This record gives sequence, structure tokens and C-alpha cells, in this order.
Amino acid sequence: MVIVIFVLVLWYGGLFFQSFFLHRYAAHQVFTMSKTMERITFVLTWIFQGSSYLSAYGYGIMHRMHHAYTDTEKDPHSPSYDDNLFAMMWKTKTIYQDINDQRVEVDQKFTKNVPQWAAFDKFAGSRLSRLLWIAIYVLVFVYFATAWWQWLLLPITFLMAPIHGVIINWFGHIYGYVNYQMKNTSKNLFRFDFLMMGEGYHNNHHRHASRANFGVKWYEIDMTYLVIKVLDAVGLIQLKPIRIKE
Repeated sequence: MVIVIFVLVLWYGGLFFQSFFLHRYAAHQVFTMSKTMERITFVLTWIFQGSSYLSAYGYGIMHRMHHAYTDTEKDPHSPSYDDNLFAMMWKTKTIYQDINDQRVEVDQKFTKNVPQWAAFDKFAGSRLSRLLWIAIYVLVFVYFATAWWQWLLLPITFLMAPIHGVIINWFGHIYGYVNYQMKNTSKNLFRFDFLMMGEGYHNNHHRHASRANFGVKWYEIDMTYLVIKVLDAVGLIQLKPIRIKE
């Protein structure tokens, strides 16, 4: 039971900070926060993503490119141009690393106001940091695993962020339903997104990229947005005015 709870905490904790910080803040800037709050969130993202930590700078730029080039050859991750999900994962990893390490020139329209804490990212994304987290995960399983099948969950803890990315960027462009007919393959994976905390409303998000709430129907409850509303209400962040694309 401890192992299942541990994996669920990593799943939803890592997913929340990927959605809240990397996606909605770094890439789309649907709300603002103080520099202190931003630094705290960098650290919390590292704690919950652990061995699969993604930098706000690399993720933010790559995601903006995804929106600009959706389902074209320039899309960093598209089922339309990748043979399988593993090929897409590898391509995404390569593009992310090239951007994050500034090995490629990026158009300034993709870099504007993207948060960056280079010194922290250098440590948090280092091989040492990733190996330390992996060692911690293994020790947790050694001490608390009570059945053989629980060990099958261990690889998931190592690759949590890439798995989240595959669910949305591969399956979210193949399976599901659409609220908006668009010139791309984005889909809403679930009518109630219990698995991805709102990220599964991918078709909605492609239609209203600057909207903090990814749900549009009454039953499309965006759990990440509910937390954002609370944080806004207590003054830790400041939501920007809603801009709806008709």
C-alpha cells in the first residue's frame, strides 16, 4: 500500500507542477507570480519530478513551438511525423536538450519572458541529481515493497515526466473527442480528466491556448485550474484576465 501511495504522489505531484508551472506559467503565462514564489516553484518541481525533472526554459520554449507548428514537420512532437511513440519520445528529448543547453538558435518569439534559473537547472537536470533521485526511489521500494508486482511500478517513477508527455502529445492527438474542429489532430482524452488533472482536455487547450481553465463543458473539470483559483484567491499568484478566442 505504501508503494502505491508513493507512486500516486509522484504521479499527481509531478503532473501538477508540470501543468501549473511548466505549462500554464512558463509556456503560456496565464498568471504571474513573484520572483520568490517562482524560485520556490522551481524547487518544488524538482522535488516532485525528481529523476525526470524538466526545466521551465526548455519546456516552455518547446511547448510554444508545438503550438506554432502543430502537426507539421517543425512540431517537436507529433504522431503525424513520428513512426511510433518511442521515436517521438527520443525526438522530443533531443530537441528539449538542444534548446535547454542553448545548442540551437531559437526565434525570439518563443523565448519572450520564459522563466530561467540557469544555475539551478544545471544542478537539477544533471546526471548526479537524476541518479540521486533514482537511488532514493529504489530504496523506498526496497524498504516498503510487499509484493513482486509493485516492482513493476519502479520504472514509472524514473520516467514520470516523459510518460506524462507521451499521454498528451501522442495519445492526445490520436484518441478522444473534439469540441472544436481545428486544422490539427488535438483531442480531448477524457470527459472528466481524472488521470491528467486537466491536461487531457487537449483539443480545448489548442483552441484557447491562453485560457487558464482547460475545461469548457460543465463536466470537463480541470483540477489543476481549481488549485490555481485557490492560489490566486490567497494572493500567491495573480491570474490574468481571461481571453477567449471566438
